[in-house]
Amino acid sequence: MAGRLRGWLALSWRERVQFVGLLIALPLVHGALALFGYARTRRWLERISTRAQCHHPTASELAQAQRITELAAIAGRHGLVTATCLRQSLVVHTLLRRRGLDPELKLGVRKQNDVLDAHAWVEVGELSRKKSTHGKMSMIVRADAGVIDDRLSNLREPPKIARIV
Repeated sequence: MAGRLRGWLALSWRERVQFVGLLIALPLVHGALALFGYARTRRWLERISTRAQCHHPTASELAQAQRITELAAIAGRHGLVTATCLRQSLVVHTLLRRRGLDPELKLGVRKQNDVLDAHAWVEVGELSRKKSTHGKMSMIVRADAGVIDDRLSNLREPPKIARIV
């Protein structure tokens, strides 16, 4: 409990507002997926995230997108529902669209040992969620010059890949 309090106190007031918003949005998306399915939920989120003119993200916007994704992962672990990568990705995709960015929602599926594994992630500019060399999930920013920023590889691992049987 003390660790959570320290984490909360370490957030800026702006990050606290974003975090509370994520704690509210993730259960809403969870419920929408359960009631209406993926296609209708995605259309609804696209409608409510009508964006301003799309533009190429600046370094500052990429850093903000990275932080929103981190906060979504934390809210997904500690919120009312344990939000899978799909729920987190749908919420992050919606928030980034509302900021005028042009994120792409990616879905990956593979069959391994008669089990389907699925994963969802968001890419914006050159920002995407990838597996780091340390075995943990991290955000990797590839700048236009090809520089890789792997600062976040020491974060806790986000929710595991959803298993569909």
